[in-house]
Amino acid sequence: MELELLSPAGDFEKLKTALYFGADAVYLGGPFMHLRAAPTEFTMENLKTAIDYAHVLGKKVYVTVNAFARNSDFEALPEYLRNLHSISADGIIVSDLGVIALAAETVPELPVHVSTQASCVNYVSANTYYKMGAKRIVLGREMSLDEIKELRDKTPPELELEAFVHGAMCMAYSGRCLISAFLAGRDSNRGDCAQPCRWRYNLVEESRPDEVMPVFEDEQGTTIMSSRDLKTIDFLDKIIDAGVTSFKIEGRMKSPYYVATVTNAYRKAVDHSAPLELLEDEIRSASHREFSTGFYFGKIKHEPPAPDGYKQNAQFSAVVLGSDGERVKIEQRNRFFLGDTLEVLSPNSTGEKLRVEEMWDEEGNAVEAAPHPQQKLYIKSSLNLQAGDILRKRA
Repeated sequence: MELELLSPAGDFEKLKTALYFGADAVYLGGPFMHLRAAPTEFTMENLKTAIDYAHVLGKKVYVTVNAFARNSDFEALPEYLRNLHSISADGIIVSDLGVIALAAETVPELPVHVSTQASCVNYVSANTYYKMGAKRIVLGREMSLDEIKELRDKTPPELELEAFVHGAMCMAYSGRCLISAFLAGRDSNRGDCAQPCRWRYNLVEESRPDEVMPVFEDEQGTTIMSSRDLKTIDFLDKIIDAGVTSFKIEGRMKSPYYVATVTNAYRKAVDHSAPLELLEDEIRSASHREFSTGFYFGKIKHEPPAPDGYKQNAQFSAVVLGSDGERVKIEQRNRFFLGDTLEVLSPNSTGEKLRVEEMWDEEGNAVEAAPHPQQKLYIKSSLNLQAGDILRKRA
């Protein structure tokens, strides 16, 4: 089977970004049961537009239908699944056993990918899902490389294996957490997690309820339950050897810049088209917590919560809209000034830089700064930049 790089697409901009920077496929939520409480940008109408856009590029779109279903959900599900099939979705990502069975009965031609939230971590379960009609298993994040290899050896070769390779990890088993529902009345298993594992906490002793004692970690407070971020870019070959063919990047709620940066790095890692040292630096250019290898090498290494919270080594300055060989038209995303040196993030080049020596607004007036969000500007440059490339400034 061919290797697949699978990136998140929380909206149409992120979908286009992911595909431009090298994703073979994207996953996104439609208007129903998509495991994100906030309304998705993808109605059925523009979901079809997104799928058509991807298909023109020879790429795929998988739609998440992975919320845990309630009785009332099954009234609308059959029609929804048929609609997804009619607009040529390349697959659905499902966690609920009843939804998997319904999909096999209602739209057997629509490929079913069993979500990581189904917690499939053994070959017996994988074979059972395969017999139910599943085409792919998104492996539980708690599996080691040895366990994945054994599962691969004891399942049909036609059953595809997908695994997360980068991004945030939930502190609960396969993301099934009740803390949010208990503390905030928001059910994470229905897409409404308040992320209380990342809140800051103080300690209260029972006999002194009015005396709050801080739990010291650093000057920013403590998030004692918050996990580190997963990073596998330096051992992708081992994941391939274990039998995984689809590498999934977490982050439907992350920014387009995050999607571009991480997708670009992993694309080049899969293709062996850039040095690993450069790619390691690249992924640190997007927002992240301290990294971890997760469970891939067995029992997860006991590490304290990341002391500095989120960090990144570069700031998203602008997206390129076009170039005439002498000037680059850009859309500003964060303030920058004349004299700044901006790095080019592009699937077509590595390590290019642009010094901002001359800059004009849309009326042709010379300006010294780009202070306004989404302001359209022109920058003097002879670089061969393409629409979709990104300019960033090192922190």
